[in-house]
Amino acid sequence: MQKIYGKNGKAFERKPFFVGIKKPTPFSFFRIMEFKNKIEELLNQFLEERKDLFLLDLKISAGDDITVILDGDQGVTLQDCLDASRAIEFNMDREEHDFSLQVMSGGLSEPLTMPRQYQKNMGRDLDIILSDESKISGELVKVDDQQISLLLRYRKPKEVGKGKVDVEEEKVIPYAEIKKALVAIKF
Repeated sequence: MQKIYGKNGKAFERKPFFVGIKKPTPFSFFRIMEFKNKIEELLNQFLEERKDLFLLDLKISAGDDITVILDGDQGVTLQDCLDASRAIEFNMDREEHDFSLQVMSGGLSEPLTMPRQYQKNMGRDLDIILSDESKISGELVKVDDQQISLLLRYRKPKEVGKGKVDVEEEKVIPYAEIKKALVAIKF
């Protein structure tokens, strides 16, 4: 017990605030890993049934907050998120392990990371930061397993005389050179 002194100088005792905090045990570590594996298994079963959807990210915090980020070949609807949530939640026992669950789509602010995402965004303008920190913007025109092709449109000075000419050039960029790629938002 701690002794706490009030304004009038009298002491009273109270328990320290950190009483009751448990240290992690090897058993709790295995229980957490088992929980994570169960979530991954349920999510993979759902994605096997729904071939048009794919997983972008799965995060499980220390407080058992689960965040699932999905994308799809034709986008992700609210119903898709509900179905994924139910596939996990209805197969887990909250009495055994309490958790919170968020299922969401990867929005425009999420970078493109998989070839399927690039394929889905064919014809759109992309803003890309390359591994050498240079920036490039252009229309996505080709996608394969190794690289993408952007159509760059810009103006450059004429070789002879004054003025500028419009130039269209196709640039091939391997995935290994892409540090971050975002869909350009136009208003």
